[in-house]
This record gives sequence, structure tokens and C-alpha cells, in this order.
Amino acid sequence: MPLLINPFAELDLIRQPEQANDPLQAFDAADEYLLEHLAEQALPSSARVLVLNDSFGALAISLSRHVQVVSSGDSYLARLGLEKNLPRNGQPFDSVTFVPASAAWQGPFERVLVRVPKTLALLEEQLIRLQGHLAPGAQVIAGAMIKHLPRAAGDLLEKYIGPVQASLARKKARLLIATAESKAPFTSPYPTRYRLDEPALNLLNHANVFCREGLDIGTRAFLPHLPKNLGQARVADLGCGNGVLAIVSALANPQAQYTLVDESYMAVQSARENWHAALGERDVEIRADDGLASQPERSLDVVLCNPPFHQQQVVGDFLAWRMFQQAREVLVPGGALYIVGNRHLGYHSKLARLFRGVEQVGANPKFVVLKARK
Repeated sequence: MPLLINPFAELDLIRQPEQANDPLQAFDAADEYLLEHLAEQALPSSARVLVLNDSFGALAISLSRHVQVVSSGDSYLARLGLEKNLPRNGQPFDSVTFVPASAAWQGPFERVLVRVPKTLALLEEQLIRLQGHLAPGAQVIAGAMIKHLPRAAGDLLEKYIGPVQASLARKKARLLIATAESKAPFTSPYPTRYRLDEPALNLLNHANVFCREGLDIGTRAFLPHLPKNLGQARVADLGCGNGVLAIVSALANPQAQYTLVDESYMAVQSARENWHAALGERDVEIRADDGLASQPERSLDVVLCNPPFHQQQVVGDFLAWRMFQQAREVLVPGGALYIVGNRHLGYHSKLARLFRGVEQVGANPKFVVLKARK
């Protein structure tokens, strides 16, 4: 894989999750542009720089020996990439402070470098949270590949930070440079809430949660076919989002034990709040994780999953396939994975390569619900 060469460092970076012969690299021209721009500003070593949404540590690791760096984002996989790429490049794995998007950072910061996320609600929430954390004369510098840079990103920077100047394009990347000015306090529109009628639930959704304005159609197709009569089964909701699958299942299975995992810290935060609102102090484990990577083998009876078909802007079934493999590892013999997926994705044949039996338990014109038994 090519090295990231910039004015601050030469880095050998890997993506997360790792895959053999990965055709994608762990940085792009927008990372390079952000670092080159910052180098031109000749900040002192005492300067505090906040890095938002760094994919796998490209920005934070480059800067960590030159300024005081705090990295923050919503991806557990990005954090894992940062922690693996630091020692890979001769630095202690904890030499950069990482703050999950569900937690608060502490300013003031002279510069904020932002990789514009796919979900603009996350960007909006992050810009609102910068209130009171910017030093006088601070700049917020957002970068993205032009094909992933919506006009609304500049509008949000201007609304919440101050006047914005767009850079020239370089290697199909562009920067938006906002200079902080005094503004009246803003109230965040997040989290959002929506109501589920059957069962009656009010669901809270922090800014980066998938389908935060209403129940997504895949989950809607899945809910009537969740397994019943689970007794004391150990159940995981893999890629739990706001927790709706696990919560609906738990309400119908009062003796079952639940584990909810997602790689989004805001999803985990939402799921935790929704679980306690619906189920009070009922025992549960809810965590940010690389899927079921840290789950012991043969420790679950049932896995529920509405798998994603993208990682940030990268579309494909790699993550879904990996989730299916993880589920197989952690299920007991005879245990079952239940999934919902678009018909055209052909999950039935993929699951048949891993599990001894696959059956369709529900369907509508767009989605199928499958049960795969180990």
C-alpha cells in the first residue's frame, strides 16, 4: 500500500476492518490537502488541534508529534484504526487522545480539522458542540473529495462557525475554511424522536443514527418475523442502531438475555437510552465494537441483524459478509442468525456457504427475512 507522505510525517496506514488484498487505501487526497494547508500556517507546538472524523488516523497521527491533538468521531472502527496505526508508525497506541462522538471534548482549540462525514446531521451536531471550545481567531477547516462534498456542508459551517472560504480544487479534493466569529448560542435539533405503534415505543436517535427520522423499511419488514418463545436464550442485536430490534424482541421474550453492539458510538448511546426507557433496569450489555469480534465463541443462541451495505462512502457487501462470519463463530451449534436484506443482494446463497440450513421466514416485494442455522 502507498505511504501517506505529507509535511508532518510519512505514514504506513491500514484500514479497519482489515481484509486481504484490500484495494482501498486508508487515506485520500482530502487528508493530504488538509495537512498541507495546516503546514502552511506554521502553528506552534503548543497549539491545540481537534481532528473530527479522521478515518483511520491519517490526520491525527501525522500531527501528533508537532501539535497537541485530540481526535473525535463516531466510528469504533476508525478508533481501532488509529490505535493500530499509531504503533505501526512508531508511536504508543494511546499517544493521541480519542473522544467518542457520544462524549464531550474540552477546548479551547486553535484549529479544527474536519473530514466531512456522509451524514450531515453528524457534521451539524459537531459544529454546534464547538460552541465555547474555539480559541479567539480559530479556524475550522473541513475537507472532502469533491464528489462527497455537498453544498450544505458550507452552509452549516457558515451558520455555526463564521465566514467560509472555499479552496481551489486539488487532486479532486476541496477545503472549506471557516473563521470563527461570535454567535448567539444554538440549540441542537438532536436527538430526534419517533414513535412506533406496535409495540408502543418512543425511540430516540442521536445525530448519526441510521434512519433517525423514522423506522427504516428493512427493520419494518423484519419486526413481524422476530423469533418468539426464546426462553432464556442469549441474543445479540448485531449492528443495533437505535436498538429497536433488540427492544421489540426483549419485550416479547422477558427471560432472554441481550447484547447490543454497533460500531457507531451515537447508535450505542441511542440504544442504551431507548433500552432503559422501554425496559427499565433489565440487565443488558450494550457496547461499541467491531461487530462481534470480542464476543466469545459459542456464547450466543440467536443473532439478529439488519446488515449495512456501506462503510462511509464505500458501498459493498464486505461488512455484511464479515458479520455473517462473526455470527457463525459466536453461535452455539444449533443456534440461529436472523437477517433482513434486499432481495437483490442474494444473501440466501451467501449464508448457505456458512450455515447448514437457510430458510426464508418472511418476505415482501423488496425484502426477505432469512433464518440461518449453525
